[in-house]
Amino acid sequence: MDDRPLVLVNDEVLLDEVLRLAAAVGCDVERVPDAVAAEARWAEAPLVIVDEDVLAACEPPPRRESVVLVCKSALPAESWRIAFEAGVSKVIALPDSESVLISVLADVAEGPRGGAGRVLAVLGGCGGAGASVFAAATGLAVCRAGTDALLVDCDPLGGGADLVLGVERADGLRWPGLRVTSGRVAMADLVAALPARRQGGGRLSVLSCDRQSEGPAAEAVTAVLDAARRAGGTVICDVPRHLGAGAAAAVAQADLVAVVLPAEVRACAAAAGVIRLLGRHAGRACVVVRGPGPDGLGGPDMARTLGVPLAAEFRSERGLPRTVERGAFSGGARGSLAEAARDVLQALSAACAESAGSR
Repeated sequence: MDDRPLVLVNDEVLLDEVLRLAAAVGCDVERVPDAVAAEARWAEAPLVIVDEDVLAACEPPPRRESVVLVCKSALPAESWRIAFEAGVSKVIALPDSESVLISVLADVAEGPRGGAGRVLAVLGGCGGAGASVFAAATGLAVCRAGTDALLVDCDPLGGGADLVLGVERADGLRWPGLRVTSGRVAMADLVAALPARRQGGGRLSVLSCDRQSEGPAAEAVTAVLDAARRAGGTVICDVPRHLGAGAAAAVAQADLVAVVLPAEVRACAAAAGVIRLLGRHAGRACVVVRGPGPDGLGGPDMARTLGVPLAAEFRSERGLPRTVERGAFSGGARGSLAEAARDVLQALSAACAESAGSR
């Protein structure tokens, strides 16, 4: 089935604008010269883009849904009447409202906003908690289950998520190279441009900070997470404890926020401050506890003290630091860390289901 939008625009200036914006979001369109050529696909195309000349024709095309009228300026009253009778759903003035057309085209290319994707934010409850490693392990667990995932690094002082996965030398885009000007990102194009690790039957793409620049802007993080949701993907955000603008945007978008900390009294006190920092988003927080504690403190004790649910516990693995240092981290398959990652993904699924049920 041909799912390309149909473009029937006579004005050359408007046509150039439409084709440029479609290319910007990776939306392939079919351009036709006149109404006769459009007849074959007029009814079945997911979207039709026309200009005033088309609607003002002696015999305008049949009425249908999802018709967008592009124009250069505000429409006169007569043109509004014709547009209404033709069933036009949107009137977009170019170039002033090009972001609206970009959104419409991106919805066709990748699906509408609010798809079945899910977002997990992971941050440390204290320094050295191992949140970045746990975030990577969770992304790898998604891949091991046979689906793709995206790891988004929101910590400009964390050294780079690409280092955790051993792909720091791989070609591909990092945050400084991503230019988000329209508020929309074509997910297929983004993933193709990122370094990645294969694990099981899936691919973990990594959007990493580099070692020489500031972290991502809030608008860029929001655009990437929106794109992943539209594409139905799973996103793991590695977030610093001191929330900058980009990290705060990731937390705001997250379906679940996992706070990782060791089973220690001081770590519990520090994590209480982190949970307070989360503010209104703390209601979606859970804790992931790394043990054993030096004095018998366990995950349930930590969760009870902090007043948030315990999503998972895992044991420190002796060889893990060396594995990460050598760029050979795979997240394991049967170890305690991998099991905790799977538990958090189950909690994420439950949080998404609860959120969907409350709408």
